[in-house]
Amino acid sequence: MKWEELQKGYRVWLMLEKGLSKLTVKAYIANIQSFILYASNSGISNPQKISRKDLEEYLANLNELSLSVATQSRIISALRSFFNYLLIENEVESNPAMLLDLPAKGVHLPDVLSVEEVFDIIAAIDLSKPNGERDKAILETLYGCGLRVSELINLKISDIFFREEFLRITGKGDKERLVPMGKNARNQIQRYLKYIRNNIRVTKGYEDYVFLNRSGKMLSRVSVYNMVKHYTALSGIRKSVSPHSFRHSFASHLIEGGADLRAVQQMLGHASITTTEIYTHVSNRYLRDAILRFHPLESGKI
Repeated sequence: MKWEELQKGYRVWLMLEKGLSKLTVKAYIANIQSFILYASNSGISNPQKISRKDLEEYLANLNELSLSVATQSRIISALRSFFNYLLIENEVESNPAMLLDLPAKGVHLPDVLSVEEVFDIIAAIDLSKPNGERDKAILETLYGCGLRVSELINLKISDIFFREEFLRITGKGDKERLVPMGKNARNQIQRYLKYIRNNIRVTKGYEDYVFLNRSGKMLSRVSVYNMVKHYTALSGIRKSVSPHSFRHSFASHLIEGGADLRAVQQMLGHASITTTEIYTHVSNRYLRDAILRFHPLESGKI
């Protein structure tokens, strides 16, 4: 069976059997296409002839491109998945990718906004414009509840409990969690729903979505990203800010204020406490920067 036919079968398997998203399937297929090109150029036409050594040589070639740790890990995951599919289809007798070592991940400290910077970005919104009230509600929700952008655009009216001041969020892996809703976010969402959304002609199928565009449909991730970039530029802040920056800032500011790490983990929907612990490193970094900047011994005032 040709590599091209194996790749087609793998694509179908990823979509139907594994139920992966289109973006994930696209990324995996791109990685496998790259590997197949390498194998073909190396004169390997039969997947049974692929050894762990072949895969390591392929990865060594990729290392010359200075790929990020995350990209290297995804490529190895794609190779493991591909050969697992071939194993199921009896195209190979073993999976040579299973023993590949994943690159070590360092602690990535996300950029965060200060409280003042968050307020400045929100203040840049012109509430007299058509989307002003909606956009303010979006930013208040991103920062006040720590939502992922995918969670924000999929938020339903039926998931908002104004009296109890909670949001019911469906996160990664369709796991549900309850997130406290701050006063600012609650008030702004109510204002948006009452004065703006009630006057929008909603497209059929989107009646329960909170945040809508001019066509009465749910927002896209790109539109929220562009909106955040727009208001960041208006505020004069030169940091690279995305919707996720508000989630990072939400977590960091809570921990800086003394919030329990487990509570923050639950609000963010992290499966592992290790992921949440990144924000303790962020807080420590800001503490260190403050010492270096303001302590007289460090600033050279003494």
